[in-house]
Amino acid sequence: MIEVNNLTKRKIDEKFLKGLAKKVLKEENREEVDLSIALVGRRRIKELNKKYRKKNEATDVLSFGAELNEVVICPAAIKIKKELARVLVHGILHILGYGHGEKMSEKQNKYLILWQNRIL
Repeated sequence: MIEVNNLTKRKIDEKFLKGLAKKVLKEENREEVDLSIALVGRRRIKELNKKYRKKNEATDVLSFGAELNEVVICPAAIKIKKELARVLVHGILHILGYGHGEKMSEKQNKYLILWQNRIL
């Protein structure tokens, strides 16, 4: 199950977020993973980033794996739909166990290219 919680005043395309998340999970053979996508404002993501990463600044995406499986996105930090796709894929890959590095970059680029070409 994929759940989207928009805690902002911005209009967000829930169907887009759920669809992209489902496709990435399917490609990773992890369709059974439950995922929560939370959209928050700059103040909230800054608080979370400070609490969990010790960085006192707003960011575009945070991922909380283990039992939470939650991707927290700050739409105010994202300018275009392509960037929204990037941060969602990035967050999902973290939840699936990928750390920053070459493998993560390869997978992220693969899914973004597939998405842009409407193959994914």
